[in-house]
Amino acid sequence: MLWTNFKAALGQRLNFEGIGSFVAVVVKDRHLALPHLTVQDIRLIDWAEMKRRGFRGVVFDKDNTLTVPYSLSLWPPLSSSLEQCRSVFGDNVVVFSNSAGLRQFDADNTKARALEESIGIHVLRHSVKKPAGKAEEIEKYFGCGTSQLVMVGDRHFTDIVFGNRNGFLTILTKPLSLAEEPFIVKQVRKLEAYLVNHWYRRGLKPTGHSLLQEAMQCLKHPSLL
Repeated sequence: MLWTNFKAALGQRLNFEGIGSFVAVVVKDRHLALPHLTVQDIRLIDWAEMKRRGFRGVVFDKDNTLTVPYSLSLWPPLSSSLEQCRSVFGDNVVVFSNSAGLRQFDADNTKARALEESIGIHVLRHSVKKPAGKAEEIEKYFGCGTSQLVMVGDRHFTDIVFGNRNGFLTILTKPLSLAEEPFIVKQVRKLEAYLVNHWYRRGLKPTGHSLLQEAMQCLKHPSLL
């Protein structure tokens, strides 16, 4: 039991599945790490306008996107925005996390159920850690293709790479809190930021998306925060 718990704790800090993907992105698929849109947090997204312009659902990361790391409660300032999202998209809003709902670290779905109870959003159960894996489970849940779905997360090389690789519109949020993150995660985040900023300076663009121009009309001004 001790060894199992140790592996789970280590695995949540080190994404072994993502290491190979990281190398592949840096070497040949750099555009996959670039989000279509970047916001401070989800309060700057106009959910009603998103739906009006053709999007059918939203997939959220959990840690540092909706909750502070390791918490199972919504970060309070996001409450109104998340409620608006739910009122617009109904059941077509889910959490797709590398912690809650991932069978490797949440085998009995304890975290998934607790998060669902806390924030009122379905947590997708899945077997493969982002950015690896395909989006069949997500498409099956929503009943539509990923090009009509929005992936929202705070990490370039997990959430954004997974979303871009599978055809979502990707939105990057700034992390809610770095205080709770382990040292190694903070260092990886700094490396990600350095690489992405370097690629931006060299003129690299994100992957194309058929609804990108529509989505750009769905952001609120930062002064509204």
